Amino acid sequence: MNGRIAAVVGWPVAQSLSPVIHRHWFREYGIDGDYVALPVAPENFSRCITALPLMGFAGVNVTVPHKQSAAALAETLDEDARITGAVNLLVFGDHGIDGANTDVQGFLASLRETLPVDEIGNRPAVVLGAGGAARAIVLALDRAGFAGIRIVNRTRERAEAIASALALRTSCQVLEWGDWPNAFDNAGVLVNTTSLGMKGKAALELPLHHLPSDAAVADIVYNPVQTELLRQAAAAGHATMDGLGMLMHQAVPAFAAWFGVTPKVTAELRTKLLQVLARA
Repeated sequence: MNGRIAAVVGWPVAQSLSPVIHRHWFREYGIDGDYVALPVAPENFSRCITALPLMGFAGVNVTVPHKQSAAALAETLDEDARITGAVNLLVFGDHGIDGANTDVQGFLASLRETLPVDEIGNRPAVVLGAGGAARAIVLALDRAGFAGIRIVNRTRERAEAIASALALRTSCQVLEWGDWPNAFDNAGVLVNTTSLGMKGKAALELPLHHLPSDAAVADIVYNPVQTELLRQAAAAGHATMDGLGMLMHQAVPAFAAWFGVTPKVTAELRTKLLQVLARA
């Protein structure tokens, strides 16, 4: 597979760290290839994707706002893509385009690597947000064994849509935004899947005193790596998990599918990403 190329497709996409991750692995494993960022407007998505195999692309990662469009375009879907309705990985082959969702396993791998899941996993998990990422996170938390998922979103209807879509697979409860005493009661982990706290966005401020002292706090935002939510949680003594782990781990199956090597997520890769973010 030497000389092959892959990409991340989004709108916008210049901020993506995926090229840094994959180019690091090219060098580490001595693979002749490249990975680029392609800005593709929503109205051009299908035409652009179907042209890429003709130019030698092995496949693409898909980021906002294209994940549902990618699910519709793919000729086959893996289980996680079917359940979540979102695709972040397309693999081009002789038989067509395969779609997969690696966000589920990416978050789950980071969770198990970073937090004491065996200690907190027998209690409810709280998920903030009801976007595309939230579906993947809910599914991952269910697979980790948490005792039910509480979904809290400013727009209740969107949270109920996720609960309904995943009702046959996990026990989801929808709570009102602001009902923190009930949402946080006996929770084992709190996960932010919203864009609040991201660079350029408003901070996410929560009354963490309602959260059990031994509960963990995770944020899938990775720019900044230490969001205000994570800083407040750490100051209150909670174990925390930032979004870089999920970002790195979700890239592993993509690289393996395109280039035939299963790369490792290392401290060296994390350091490189932190350096890039510090310069941004």
